[in-house]
Parts: sequence; C-alpha cells; structure tokens
Amino acid sequence: MTKIKLLINQSEIGAGTRGSSLGPNAMKIAALNAGSEFFFRNEQLIIPNENEQLYEAVDTPFAKRIEAIQRVFTNVCNTVKQTLDNDIFPVIIAADHASAGGTIAGLKAKFPNDRLGVIWIDAHADLHNPYTTPSGNVHGMPLATAIADDNIEMQKNNIEGKTLTAWQAIKSMGKIEPKILPEDIVFIAVRDTEKEEEHLMQKHSMRNFTVAEVKRNGPDTVAQQALAQLKDCDKIFLSFDVDSMDCELVSMGTGTPVPNGLTENESTHIINQLLKDPRICALELVEVNPTLDNKCNTMAETAFRILERACQLIKSRS
Repeated sequence: MTKIKLLINQSEIGAGTRGSSLGPNAMKIAALNAGSEFFFRNEQLIIPNENEQLYEAVDTPFAKRIEAIQRVFTNVCNTVKQTLDNDIFPVIIAADHASAGGTIAGLKAKFPNDRLGVIWIDAHADLHNPYTTPSGNVHGMPLATAIADDNIEMQKNNIEGKTLTAWQAIKSMGKIEPKILPEDIVFIAVRDTEKEEEHLMQKHSMRNFTVAEVKRNGPDTVAQQALAQLKDCDKIFLSFDVDSMDCELVSMGTGTPVPNGLTENESTHIINQLLKDPRICALELVEVNPTLDNKCNTMAETAFRILERACQLIKSRS
C-alpha cells in the first residue's frame, strides 16, 4: 500500500485574480460537508507562502512578484523532494498553477537521471515566459520554467534586471536545465492559447488531446494514448487544473474559466486511468477559487470528489 502526504500550497501570487489561496480550505469544507474524514486521515504539510507580497507594489511587470515566486518554488521543490525521500507519494493541493514549476524542480532533484514526463490537464498550455507574456502572471509560465526554451523567436517584451536574474534562477533551480524535454509534455483539454504558446507546441510537436477527442474516443482511451506518448519516460508528473473542466457545466470557481471543457466524470476517469501507471510519481490539483464560484462552493466540492477518488487509487498501489 502506498502512503501519501498532502502538500498544501496556498501561494496565489502567480495569479491575476485573488482568492485561489482559499481553494485548499474550500476543499476541506467540501469534505466536511460530505461527511468525509479525508483531511483527518491523511498527513498534511503546509508549505510556506509569500502572499503578503500581494500588498506590495509590482516592479517586475513581465513576471509579477518573481523574486517571491522564486522563494515559493524553492519551498515547493524542497518539500516535494523530502516527501519522495521518505518513500511517500506527494499530492500537492495548490492555489495558483505557478506551483507546478517548483513541483517539477523537486521531482527532478529527486530523480536527476530519470527522463521526466508531464501530463498537463488544463485549459491553458502555461508555456509563456517573461519574454512573451501578455499579462505578467507567472501561473501562465510553469512549464516554460521546466523546458528552458525562452521562445525568443516570438519575443515581445524586453527583460532585464531582477526579472532576468530571478527567471534564470528559477529555470536552473537544482542546477538542472532543462528539467523536461518539450516533447515529453502531453496536454489534455488545452483550448485557450496564444500564438506564442502555439508556436512552441508546434515547434516541439507537443501532443494535445482535445476535449473533442476525449468525448469521441472516451477518457480511458485518451489516458492510455497519453501514457503511450510518454513511453520513453521513466517518471511522469500529473498536474490537474480545475479550469480543464467546463465552467458552464461545473462552475466558474477558478481564476481563468473556459467553456467547452471536461465533465467531472471525464476528469475522474482520465486521472484514475493515468494513476494506474506506476511511473506517475506525483499528483497536483490547482486553481480552485471559491471567491469566483457562481454556485456556492461547487468547484471545491467537485475538485474534492476527484481528489478523494484519485487518492484512494494511489493508496491501493503496491
């Protein structure tokens, strides 16, 4: 039986809207209302955050609060690695998706000689960087920190000073750069991208299993195809952003909602099928924002159901 630890990261300084720091606690409320002892039965660790930086002026517009995010990445990286060092499966429940850059750094620190793949279930590709970003929000950049391709051919922003220094430090965290090969990223349900991200996806032949493919072929088949795409990888990180789900069907309770997404049932089947593969070495769930929820706490309730089922499956692994 596999032991898990819940790593709670309430950092929301990478997001453009406020409130995702409340997401983990909203999921705890959802568990209580469902009569579940999930958060009592599983060990938890709160990762230190830098949310007080939200009250400070932003002086790095192309990577907002990047120096504080560098510290968050370090905290997440070290916590993920320490968890794995203790032979415990890390389940990261995070506020904004910038967290994933630290998770990937931690996984690579633990498995420096392994080829690491990523399955990214999300409405967004999160491949921007300070040179290309339209918003400056770092939750749109976590995969770019890992592939170390600054997409200079699509550059529109001039980067210097503390932005450049911190960006280089984040990319080279753990003295491994790149941490993943671009072709070892598989997207599921990505449907809201900019031309800069599309350029990278085409350049590196990144596979995106569309929502239409999930509905046409079935979630279990798509999960198997995603794993086959990463057949040469030794370890795989699974990251689930709740905005991959259909905001009109489920809830608007996430920072960047996008219609025409996955259903709860499709998400559950994909994640659980993926978790049967022993190469999956970490699971992350992000971007629940109860302040934006148009249906009370529905997004947190939905996310909790998906999480609880996934953790039951992880624990059953030998």
